[in-house]
Parts: sequence; C-alpha cells; structure tokens
Amino acid sequence: MKQLTKYAGAAGLTLFAALPAWAQEAAAAAPATPFTPTAEMVNKGDVAWMLVASALVLMMSVPALALFYGGLVRTKNMLSVLMQVLTIVCVAAMVWFSWGYSMAFTNGGDLNKYVGGFSKVFLAGVDPTTLAATFSNSVYLPEYVFVIFQMTFACITPALIVGAFAERVKFTPLILFTVAWLTLAYFPIAHMVWYWAGPDFLHAAPDDSGLLWGWGALDFAGGTVVHINAGVAGLIGCIIIGPRVGYKSEPMPPHSLVMTMIGASLLWIGWFGFNAGSGLEANAFGALAFINTFTATAAAGATWAIIEQIVHKKPSLLGAASGVVAGLVAITPAAGFAHPGTAILLGAVASVVCFFFVTTVKNKLKYDDTLDVFGIHAVGGIVGAVGTGIVANPDFGGQGWIDYTAPVAKAGVYDMGAQIMTQIWAVGTTIVWTGVVSAALFLALKYTIGLRPTKDVEVEGLDINEHGERAYNY
Repeated sequence: MKQLTKYAGAAGLTLFAALPAWAQEAAAAAPATPFTPTAEMVNKGDVAWMLVASALVLMMSVPALALFYGGLVRTKNMLSVLMQVLTIVCVAAMVWFSWGYSMAFTNGGDLNKYVGGFSKVFLAGVDPTTLAATFSNSVYLPEYVFVIFQMTFACITPALIVGAFAERVKFTPLILFTVAWLTLAYFPIAHMVWYWAGPDFLHAAPDDSGLLWGWGALDFAGGTVVHINAGVAGLIGCIIIGPRVGYKSEPMPPHSLVMTMIGASLLWIGWFGFNAGSGLEANAFGALAFINTFTATAAAGATWAIIEQIVHKKPSLLGAASGVVAGLVAITPAAGFAHPGTAILLGAVASVVCFFFVTTVKNKLKYDDTLDVFGIHAVGGIVGAVGTGIVANPDFGGQGWIDYTAPVAKAGVYDMGAQIMTQIWAVGTTIVWTGVVSAALFLALKYTIGLRPTKDVEVEGLDINEHGERAYNY
C-alpha cells in the first residue's frame, strides 16, 4: 500500500459522521501497532455518491454560474462572462492537478499550519491503490475520488470572483490573476481550514492540522474557503479596477433574467453535491446537509421576495434569485451541523443582511460590485460562518462537535460562546489573508500589464473586442 493520505476535507472539525464508527468501537483501546487502512475499508456506495457529488459541483460552475452571471450583464458582454468562467474552470483544474492538491492537502513541514508541501505535485504517489480518510474511523475513499471532489471546489471559487468586476476586465490579466490567487490565497486557506491527519491518526499526531482546523473552526463545505475568500477578493478587485463607464449615470439592466433564473436553479441543484457531498460519505448526515441546503435556501428566497414586497411593493425575480444564492451561501458552513429549523432561520437572516448590503451599503460606499459578489458571497458567508457557532449547538438541535484526538473519536462538550469567538477569528483570518493577497496581485497587474480595457473597448463591449465574436448575432 502506498503512503496513506492523512487528511479529509470539505467539512469542519465537528463532523459527526464519525458517530456510527466510534459508537460501535467505544470500548476499544488504541491499537498497539500502527494503523494500516485497507481496500476493504472503502464502501462502493460512498464512492458512487462522491463521484456524483463532484459532477454536481462542476455543474455549479459551468453551466450554472456562467448562466447566472451571464444573464445579469449587458448583451455586449455576455460572451465574455461565459468565456471567463469556462476558462477559469479549465485553468484551475490544471493548477489543482499540478500543485494545488499538494499545497492544500499534504503536510507542509515547518509551515504546516499555513500551507501544505510539494510531495504530491502532479499527483505524485497518487494511484488507484492509495486512500483518503473520511470522517469515520476505518472508512476510506480512493484518493482519486477525494482529489476530484476537491478539484471542483478549486474550480468554482476563482470563477465567483469575476462577477464583482464583470464588463470591465481584460481576459489575459484575469487568467494570470487566477493562477496566482489560487496559489497564494485559495490553497493556503483550504489547508488552514480543512487539512488534518484523519480520525485514525489525529490522536497520535494532534498537531498535524491546519491553523483554523486546530483552533476548532467549523466550516462544513466552504463558508470561509470558498465564499468569504472569493467575495473579499471580488471587493478588492472592483475597487482597484474602478467602476464601469456610465455607472450610476446610465441604465445597466440585466439582459436576460431568464438565463439568470436558469443559472440560479442549476446552482441550487448543484449545491446539494457541494454541501451534502462534503461529509465524504453516503449516510444520514449527508441527508442532513441535503435537507438543510433545501430549507435554508427556500427560506432565504422567500424572505428576499417578502422584503421587496414591503420595500418596493413588487417582488422581483432578480431579488428572489439573489435570495436563493444568499441562502445557499449562508448554509454552506453550517449544512452538516444545523437542525433544518435553525437552517431556515439562518437562511432568512442571511437574506435580510445581504439585501441591506446590496441595496444600501453598496450605494452609500459607491463601489461598483457588478453582480454583488461581495454583498452576497462574502456577507452571506460571514453570516453563515458566525451563525454556524449558534446552530451547531446541541441545545438548538445541532450536532455539536467530535474530538478526533481521542484514539476512538468521541463527542465533545459544546461551549457556544467560545465556538462563536472561534468562528469570528476564522472569518477575520480569511478576510485579512485573502484581502492582502488579492490587493497585492491586483495592484501588481494594474501597474504592469494593466487590468482594464480602454474606454472605447468597454463602451463597445468585451465580446467583440476581447474574443472576436458576439453572444448574439441578430
């Protein structure tokens, strides 16, 4: 057997999916000899579910995000958004294969708290016989399955960023930014939040984990790693690039809310793979994440429509779709920890807060976040990440947390106040890290090869000038 992959990803410290395994083995003592996983510990049902979940997450990028974003821009820039999202997914997948997987999910030696190493660049040592841990003792996945699932997360996260400065960014600098940002922001934060030794090994190596994992921060499926990370980067980008020509002085309505609705609907469906797949097993806790993703999103979409009925007297499709995405974002870090009832409350609260940011805060501060990446993804992610500390409380029907440093994982004592503070520290760390990295990269590109097209190009549209074709030929 090749060297074991000593980690599992896409969930927080407290994933309770380990319960069935440790409950059956609670009386067992720690093994006297080093533990060696075997192929018999792989369940075909888990493998099948994780491959389906991976395909669902890929669908979130193309076509879902591409259509959602594309419908929101003007006709002359539709094709540019589609091309940006599609190309970012392609490039991110190659970067993940080349060095991203290794940086996110291997031991980084002296820098292990912050980033992984390069022992698995180009997937060195990964083959059909190597295994990756789940969140249950003695339950494993083929390592390729874990690589594939995490690859889809690395693909969608930088694609989210482009919505913040859509219609006014050059293509080549954007792709260069993507490669650098993945390397310096996404992979380190993914390592800090999700890297750990695995349930069969953490008791013998309690310090073998990323910084935020070691703190006990809860992030089931990427509130910090994906949404706050991308949302803050988007805000930095739209400020450094500047507002669109004609912003606030001429109408800039979405060119196709039908496409936006289709994109939002596909995002919701794909998000079941994103969240329910993050438990890494086909079990009851995957079902819990699934129903929470359903209820929180439904509540957020309905809440946004109600707010618009009260404020504007007309609920809009754009608003309802925005609410749906806000709910999806907010439940992401909490999906495996909340009760469906508290998930509804979390989705509703996130919808209210995100509505305030995209309609009031953005106008007051006058930044041109084209498609409200910061107002929905960063703000919704913050609400969800901090709220996870509340909804995970067993007193509210939450699932608590698991102590994996025990030889056989066991339930821990829940301290809601301390957990909320840990969540706040995790949010703050993510904001500072990605904020500094993103600002440095955007400024470097702005003052070297340039980020923004000329005014004439922007006015005519990016489709014909950047790509030599149009989305529509009438």
